[in-house]
Amino acid sequence: MKASHFILLLIAFLTGFAAVAGTLFLSKPYVFNGVTLDPPVEIEDFALIDQHGQRFSLRDQTDKIVLIFFGYTHCPDICPVTLSDFRDIKSKLGDLDDQVEFVFITVDPERDTPEQIYTYLQIFENGILGLSGERYELEKVWESFFVYQEKVDAGSEAGYLVDHTSRVYLVDKQGELRLTFHFGTTSNEMAEDIIYLLGRE
Repeated sequence: MKASHFILLLIAFLTGFAAVAGTLFLSKPYVFNGVTLDPPVEIEDFALIDQHGQRFSLRDQTDKIVLIFFGYTHCPDICPVTLSDFRDIKSKLGDLDDQVEFVFITVDPERDTPEQIYTYLQIFENGILGLSGERYELEKVWESFFVYQEKVDAGSEAGYLVDHTSRVYLVDKQGELRLTFHFGTTSNEMAEDIIYLLGRE
């Protein structure tokens, strides 16, 4: 075989190999950073009051992804970190941010009035909605998301702390719980999953 023929065959082989490898790479399924629920879990509608005194209903958000975190305004660690992540995610979404609702739901209704939540959320981002209500109303929501919360005596003038679930929950546009994120999942990772879902729905 002449050298020129060999070179042409080698080029054809390498071109074909690159095309196949590229196809396999592009068809590789997306791997979520969050924990996927398969199948997704339908969440019962709930209605609570936000920090502006307005009624918030989950059912009214069916055209948006809803990112939910359960916490409280006297939280010393997990809550401010997660709400800072919300602020960062919102900035990473750019023009897509109007398709995502960021929601903070209290696990401490005795102290977290709408006024208290309003003041607290000013530290982070005006676009975050903070929801509160009567304990019996909130207990139904906590149960829907399997959220744990328990008052703990802090042994100081600060009063009590609240042990609570630290996950972030993603409800998709169909009102189904699709993903959860462990505490420590980065804002980049959460934003990546949200952007992927927005491109698919």
